[in-house]
Amino acid sequence: MIIDAHAHIFPDKIAARAADGISSFYDMRVRFDGTVGSLLEINRKAGIDKAVVQSVATVPEQVHNINDFIAQQVTLHPDKLIGFGALHPDFPDIAGETERIVSLGLKGIKLHSDFQKFNIDDPKAFPIYEAAEGRLPILFHCGDSRYDYSDPKRLYNVMKRFPKLTVIGAHLAGWTKWDEAAELFSGGVIYADLSSSLYAMTPEHAAELIRKLGTKRVFFGTDYPMWDAVEELERFRRLPLTPEEQEDILARNVLRLLGEE
Repeated sequence: MIIDAHAHIFPDKIAARAADGISSFYDMRVRFDGTVGSLLEINRKAGIDKAVVQSVATVPEQVHNINDFIAQQVTLHPDKLIGFGALHPDFPDIAGETERIVSLGLKGIKLHSDFQKFNIDDPKAFPIYEAAEGRLPILFHCGDSRYDYSDPKRLYNVMKRFPKLTVIGAHLAGWTKWDEAAELFSGGVIYADLSSSLYAMTPEHAAELIRKLGTKRVFFGTDYPMWDAVEELERFRRLPLTPEEQEDILARNVLRLLGEE
């Protein structure tokens, strides 16, 4: 079984605009249009069984609609999608919306502080962590040499203050700051995904980082629509990992965390 633990989807009418925005923000080519249909098709070609899907609320007014959209898509494709909800530090009823995320059957929360423009260790975000602690994992975009909002050190501060919070650090817990993140979070203290990381390092370096973070703590992810799942799986299979480690990372670790085994 293969799970893509990090994929973004958007309503058809805005998907192309959203994908263009991602491309402009990172000055990188985005491979697909961000629609659910496109995700399901590329996953079929790649042999991916399910994807964990989310979207980012860049402003608080988007939170409610995003959560409804993600829940709707999971309902339409229950055998193919697992949903994460969205929150924003400026949303007026974080506790109430967290309850609604749970009632909608969503399995976690996605935050991207570079898009949402807040430091992840800013006290204004603490109500999100308080609401999620012990209940829902939070997938944090983490790391970017151009911004300080999502620096791995800030995520480390959050984890120290909220020790019962289940944290997933996207992009091996520190995009463009991979080695720093691996030192901060070594020894199995964080979950992390491989999205938007394997393209930037050798297979040997990737395997070294994975082992520092813990092979039972890392998930395969593509960052759809950024990357082609077929190519990402090819990159993954070049890593010097044991068959058991590969199976853990491709599915078992994330299914265990989300109670989907």
